[in-house]
Amino acid sequence: MSAAMQQDGPSAVPFEARSFDAAAEAQMERIIMDLGRMYHERNEALREVTRAHHEALMRLSIAAELRDDDTGVHIVRMGFLAEALALALGRERGYAQMLRLAAPMHDIGKIGVPDMVLKKPGALTPDERLVMNQHPAIGAKLLGRSRIPLFQLAAELALSHHERWDGQGYPLGLVGEQIPLSGRIVAVVDYFDALTMDRCYRKAFPTDEALAMLQGQSGVAFDPAIVDCFVAHAAEMVALRDRINENPPNFEVLAQTAGESS
Repeated sequence: MSAAMQQDGPSAVPFEARSFDAAAEAQMERIIMDLGRMYHERNEALREVTRAHHEALMRLSIAAELRDDDTGVHIVRMGFLAEALALALGRERGYAQMLRLAAPMHDIGKIGVPDMVLKKPGALTPDERLVMNQHPAIGAKLLGRSRIPLFQLAAELALSHHERWDGQGYPLGLVGEQIPLSGRIVAVVDYFDALTMDRCYRKAFPTDEALAMLQGQSGVAFDPAIVDCFVAHAAEMVALRDRINENPPNFEVLAQTAGESS
């Protein structure tokens, strides 16, 4: 064996082996760079798909909402109020932002409810009530076919936002914390916002009266902790609602940020 081969350190490795190691390292670096580019392109493609999917579903939600509300701004308020309430409850910002995007789709199932039921000015008959009560399941079916987290959350809250804390809600009759948090949050903001807007069958209630009515349903229809949080932050919630009413955001504002929360 030559003296060079007997030495310790890098010079003890044959030249051919050292050349191979350098080539392998360079190839590995290229592979890592290619994988990084592919990962980036895959994520960007997923964001584009999510944005397109969200925009389509938002437009369907708007179509459903315009049948029940001539302005359609209710679902925009729902998104921002749900986000604000989630943050006030101490939830993570990412969850709150996703809730803002998902909450406007809560009543998308109303697209399947006939106008003679949806727009009826008086009380619904038992048969009409059965038809109306199908809209959470219709919405969940429309939304729940995607594996994207945003639409899974939207399906969850669409199905659960008419459940009641006392178990007397629909469609599943869930009780208390059996109801997903998303549904419990959306139920509170939906109730308050609906009370304070004009409907085809009544005028809007004053804010103070609506808050009192909300508190009256604490522990009955709604999670008491969520009601308490909403009431404690009522000034902020009302100010947010009023800002949206004064300068309604374009519906596309919600769709444009969908990919960021997927």
